[in-house]
Amino acid sequence: MTTKAKPKSLIFEAVHETATDLHRLGFIDKRKMLKYDALCLAPVPPYHSEQIRALRERFKLSQSVLAAVLNISLSTVRKWEIGDKHPSGPSLKLLHLLERKGLDGLL
Repeated sequence: MTTKAKPKSLIFEAVHETATDLHRLGFIDKRKMLKYDALCLAPVPPYHSEQIRALRERFKLSQSVLAAVLNISLSTVRKWEIGDKHPSGPSLKLLHLLERKGLDGLL
């Protein structure tokens, strides 16, 4: 539920900490806690071509396997790695999860 991403500010950090405690005690349900996560935590950072290639190589994945894991096309991964396109939306979040949690976090 809660992630280890850096909060946007000290106020958001306090709000998120309180919401986490209330969730743990059963006063806030999972859906509401996800809303607090989205509100309080900093957005996912952008990924550049070098970072994507390094991430792929760190997990010893081919471009086609990374594309399958992220449910995107092979040409998209190629364009990311040469800098023609940049990941956004769900793909960006999945790359961030891959970096933080590893391949097991996505599979």
